[in-house]
Amino acid sequence: MKSLFYLFIVFFISCNDTNNNKIANNHSCTPSKNKLDYYKQEITPFSKNSFEGKILIPGGTFSMGGDSSLGWKDEFPKHEVVVDSFWMDIHEVTNSQFKAFVESTGYVTTAEQMVDWEELKKLLPEGTPKPDPEKLAPASLVFNPSDSPIPLNDVSKWWIWKKGANWRHPEGPESSIEGRENHPVVHVSWYDAVAYCKWSGTRLPTEAEWEYASRGGLNNSVYSWGNEKLDEGNAKANTWEGVFPYSNTLRDGHLYTAPVKSYSPNGYGLYDISGNVWEWCSDWYNENYYSTLKDKVTINPKGPKVSYDSNEPYSEKRVSRGGSFLCNKSYCSGYRNSMRMKTTPDTGSMHTGFRTVMDVN
Repeated sequence: MKSLFYLFIVFFISCNDTNNNKIANNHSCTPSKNKLDYYKQEITPFSKNSFEGKILIPGGTFSMGGDSSLGWKDEFPKHEVVVDSFWMDIHEVTNSQFKAFVESTGYVTTAEQMVDWEELKKLLPEGTPKPDPEKLAPASLVFNPSDSPIPLNDVSKWWIWKKGANWRHPEGPESSIEGRENHPVVHVSWYDAVAYCKWSGTRLPTEAEWEYASRGGLNNSVYSWGNEKLDEGNAKANTWEGVFPYSNTLRDGHLYTAPVKSYSPNGYGLYDISGNVWEWCSDWYNENYYSTLKDKVTINPKGPKVSYDSNEPYSEKRVSRGGSFLCNKSYCSGYRNSMRMKTTPDTGSMHTGFRTVMDVN
């Protein structure tokens, strides 16, 4: 019988910039769980909306999509988008903020829940025997660096499915967030992020809002800080600098997550919009979505109505943006403004978090 990892994880083909522009969506950096409906909980908002910790992003028109040869096919064609003004978190939601939500609501994240065998077996061949209960224990994806250079075409080489890993214990049960209260919360699924938004009276940004905010007024720049390469000048973001996934030079000062606001903000005053952790957006992911917007000016797009990824056509996925501390130019330039990531909404990992937005009116 296959291991727990293969029971719950459907592997994507890894990110590899040497193959960019070849296949629309062969660029997922994290394995993805199958769809399981065991995460839904009732959430009561705790207070009225608050603009504290947010900055007003002025509305405008921009060209959305790939800016360079680094772009993947799903980042094209570039198209015109109009977004209204909105409020956005200055930085990613922190462990401290997420802890307040959990203490207020008693919420249990996806990674902290037992896997529901009745739901899981619907996804498996008929007659598949029930695994040992130990293999259904709460777990999440944890980065596992190699001890030497390895091919970058199999993400399982640097991810492990670790029991007891969750937002309280980012690297596993032996770790904690003590002393990391101002680091971005991780191991949160899309559903966990939406639950937090419901409690805080906010919402996740649309993919268009996120990219517009990331550009910071620099309409056609590759990165949130402009066009200067990541390894030129001062450290600009928390990424993997060195040889991934075994040697990190720590030029940016951090191996894993960094405290929020560790680097200079972009033109709109947003911190860590590039690197640190991937950030969930509200949209479904569809690799063909941009092609439907060609030669149009789209106003406040909310994304496609259905999800589609030709690598996994039966898995529904949501968009995440911004890259993480694991992104490296050798295989995943996720810190680019236009880079699109896709993951099933019940998947969390140690490099996935979120930030929230609010409407002006």
